Amino acid sequence: MLQSQLCRETDFSQTWFVDACVKLNEPMRFHRKLWEWCYIYEALRERGKLMPFRRGLGFGVGKEPLAAAFASQGAEIVATDLDVDLAKAQGWVDTNQHAVGLADLNEKGLCDPHQFQQLVSYESADMNNIHPKYTGQFDFTWSSCSFEHLGSIEHGKRFIVNQMKCLRPGGVAVHTTEYNLTSNVATLEAPVLVIFRHQDIEAMAAELRGEGYLVTVDYTAGTGPFESYVDLPPYSNPVHLRLLLGQYVSTSIGLIIEKP
Repeated sequence: MLQSQLCRETDFSQTWFVDACVKLNEPMRFHRKLWEWCYIYEALRERGKLMPFRRGLGFGVGKEPLAAAFASQGAEIVATDLDVDLAKAQGWVDTNQHAVGLADLNEKGLCDPHQFQQLVSYESADMNNIHPKYTGQFDFTWSSCSFEHLGSIEHGKRFIVNQMKCLRPGGVAVHTTEYNLTSNVATLEAPVLVIFRHQDIEAMAAELRGEGYLVTVDYTAGTGPFESYVDLPPYSNPVHLRLLLGQYVSTSIGLIIEKP
């Protein structure tokens, strides 16, 4: 069963990864965004969350295929993202990474249109100020590389801890974000993007464990040939497991947090 871990080249040859690619109708490629989607899908599938009468809450969903994929398995989904005016101000609309309506979340046709309309709703939400109406309402929560855009490392930490309140007992949260492979001391911390260090992830995990949640993190980084390549701006190489952000090499890390 998947645990919290870094994006690794070896994952791309695993049966769970191949099966998730099929469910998401995504061609196999060595790209960390694809890893994030497959990782989130598999972590929730393994824990029995992708089935009828389960309820999921997605944060910062953009145009990702996960909401439709989850609904195709019978789960009821509340997909959320930034208010459109804020998304425009931050450039997400101009880069076609922000959904303007429900139909954008099923543009690949992963879910039967009638079933999608019945099971998926779309709302604006502020990840720095999660509305109390979500408290205790969901069997799972997720986000794919969203909480590094909340303004600071501390804002990201607070989101991860606070979003656990949205879960029912036995619920599961799966979130991916940027991870600093270069340094555990210096890092990038800007209003539009931060890169979390080992110490930041450990601080999150310690606080979560202190509140009774289960999280186990494996920081083992792979050493395969595709992992030796670091993609540079404008990030056009098809091999994109690691990338340079400022002066730091980054990859994706996935966190799985379980509520007793």
